[in-house]
Amino acid sequence: MLTTYLTHPPLLAALAAAGHGSKVLIADSNYPHATAHGPNARVIHLNFTRGLVNGTDALKGIISVIPVESAAVMAPGEDFLEVHEEYKALLGADVGVQIMERFAFYDACRSSDLAVLVATGEDRIYANLLLTVGVVSPTSAEH
Repeated sequence: MLTTYLTHPPLLAALAAAGHGSKVLIADSNYPHATAHGPNARVIHLNFTRGLVNGTDALKGIISVIPVESAAVMAPGEDFLEVHEEYKALLGADVGVQIMERFAFYDACRSSDLAVLVATGEDRIYANLLLTVGVVSPTSAEH
């Protein structure tokens, strides 16, 4: 029995296998989960139904167990959308978030660095978030 916020065994295992510089994609329900990921990505399905599990809930769980050094979102223009602002607030001011055009975002997600694709039921459009795993310092890993 785990006492951590995140308790999903396959997701925990996939995140544990990702290292510094690996990518973790939180994908919305419109994302092409089966075709737009790299060859090393483990696909974790949390998309029970549209709206469940949403992207912000997935992000809360993920950031409770891994450090994030940077992030990117898919956007139709140069401005952050409301869902992106929610992600930025959860990630905190120390994590830079870049806006990427749709096809550039897909290309980044098809990289061999993508370790985990989390398929969510998030139904807001352009709610995809690509995280770069940060470093766990020796002092932060101690209990």
